Amino acid sequence: MSDTTHDSSIPQPPPAQHAPYAPTTASLGGLPNILTDIPITTIFLFLFLLGAITHMTIFQLNKRRGHKFLLSGMLFGFCMARQATCALRIAWACHPTHVPLAIAANIFVSAGVVLLFIINLIFAQRILRAAHPRSAWHPAFALLFTALYGLVVVSLLLLIAVTVLSFYTLNRNTRRVARDIQLYGATYFTLVAFLPIPMVVVGLLIPRATRPERFGAGRFRSKIVILLVAAVLLTLGAAFRTGTSYRAPRPRNNPAWYHSKACFYTFNLLVEILVVLLYAVLRVDLRFHVPNGASKAGDYAAGHGQEVHEKEEETGNGAAAAAAVDVSARIRSEEEVFDDDAGARRPEEEEEVLEEKNRRRIADQVTEGHTVSGA
Repeated sequence: MSDTTHDSSIPQPPPAQHAPYAPTTASLGGLPNILTDIPITTIFLFLFLLGAITHMTIFQLNKRRGHKFLLSGMLFGFCMARQATCALRIAWACHPTHVPLAIAANIFVSAGVVLLFIINLIFAQRILRAAHPRSAWHPAFALLFTALYGLVVVSLLLLIAVTVLSFYTLNRNTRRVARDIQLYGATYFTLVAFLPIPMVVVGLLIPRATRPERFGAGRFRSKIVILLVAAVLLTLGAAFRTGTSYRAPRPRNNPAWYHSKACFYTFNLLVEILVVLLYAVLRVDLRFHVPNGASKAGDYAAGHGQEVHEKEEETGNGAAAAAAVDVSARIRSEEEVFDDDAGARRPEEEEEVLEEKNRRRIADQVTEGHTVSGA
């Protein structure tokens, strides 16, 4: 949000102008125009519409078969927020002198991505709890994540308030304070975007007392790679926005290269839609699913052992359930072919794994039988 902040070194609007005052400094993406911004923004509007439809469809199909994954709802909410962002930018391009539209557009650009940051933190927490169930389920660890989420909400509200305030005052000291707060917010959100990377890497480097608890579908390593790729993309966008915000403000009629429209769309909407599509195509709703009510070490593994039984019960619920089981089975095949730590198991662990694989094969055969008979 610091893109629209005014600085005392930049000429201020004349006192005769009424509030809200138009910004006098260059911002990321600059002033949108009809010829360039509307076609590009319309494409992103369509892409986020597809993302919203996809994640809501996944959410509803999972809900019908009792598969609770609220993060699909959060991804749907993020896509809807980004559609509002695109719509506001199109409206701003059509009415470039309408300052309230500029305020709303800039707030939505900066605020929406916070949902993706939170989702990645939740994924990181689940990976750590599976890798180190004894320590990662400690109340102090849960309190740390709660504090991170709470500070995200407080910082977001504070940033929205000071951003709006900066458009309604000519006081240089007030604008300086607003800029300092905006820089703090941008820095903190960059930290939140980056945190999943060191959390997971350090968690992998620390020796484990036991094998990772199984949760969701697919390989444990696949979950790590998916999260790291998404976190790197989001950190890239957040770091670019923050780094440019720390540069000295420039006059609106003399922007720097990093204020270009190419940078705006690349480090904002492009990296975000890539993450949205990544999570839809690779079915994070199956890979990162954990049992309802999981609250202590061992709950992930216990819930994973019940999944096969639940799949058997789902086979009579129609084509949607059968399709969901088929997708889950394909993802599970990764784990069966490229199983994690396969060479480090004790004999009794090998027996448990073989028994679980046999149960899965039986469940898949039952699923196929019900699907054929239903057809």
